[in-house]
Amino acid sequence: MIEIVPVEGLPEIHEGADLAALIADRITLTDGDVLVVAHKAVSKAEGRVVRLAEIEPSEEARHLAADEDQRRLEVILRETARIVRSRPPLVISETRHGFVCASAGVDSSNAPEPDTVVLLPEDPDASAAQLRERLRELTGAEIGVIVSDSFGRAWRQGTTDVAIGLAGVRPLVDLRGVRDPAGYELHATVIAVADELAGAAELAMGKTAGIPAAVIRGAGAAGEGTGRDLLIPAERDLFR
Repeated sequence: MIEIVPVEGLPEIHEGADLAALIADRITLTDGDVLVVAHKAVSKAEGRVVRLAEIEPSEEARHLAADEDQRRLEVILRETARIVRSRPPLVISETRHGFVCASAGVDSSNAPEPDTVVLLPEDPDASAAQLRERLRELTGAEIGVIVSDSFGRAWRQGTTDVAIGLAGVRPLVDLRGVRDPAGYELHATVIAVADELAGAAELAMGKTAGIPAAVIRGAGAAGEGTGRDLLIPAERDLFR
């Protein structure tokens, strides 16, 4: 049985905060747990917050912004390795991490104060690994950690949380070659387990409840890999 427990009572996270200690003070972790943390909590602790008053928009940002804040579009451009599609003010970007997402992951929601935006962590996998190691020091528990973010999906309405960084968790389960109960051999089935765990945790965390972390128990997802393992290789990408 899988159980999802929200980590309640966390304060607003500021730069330099010991996020692992704040979490360990509020929930008991045991071996095999998977901690899912919204990237904004991680990004705030790592100082990945930008004050728009300090941003001077470029000509490209002014063009893409339409009626939106040009400074925010400038921040998006600075976080973008490549613009995949744009319909001002909407920009679908490929980030330096390789993620394809709206606005290069730059977001104003749940920012620490007005006129600020939160960026993705510089290295979400490293962030997850550091959290995992610090929690091991504090609790002695061998757990997995997922850093999550909300992504839209082509051909589907709405967003769902996905894993952008992880440590101690299998990102994928490859079922190719396995036979189903009817004897059919699976040829293309690879399950994005880390993304499924991130989406499940979001149900307990919510978007406006002020709960940026949840613990999943009973998932049996321990393993090795990185968030980059979930990116589709360029040679297999039929849609860009």
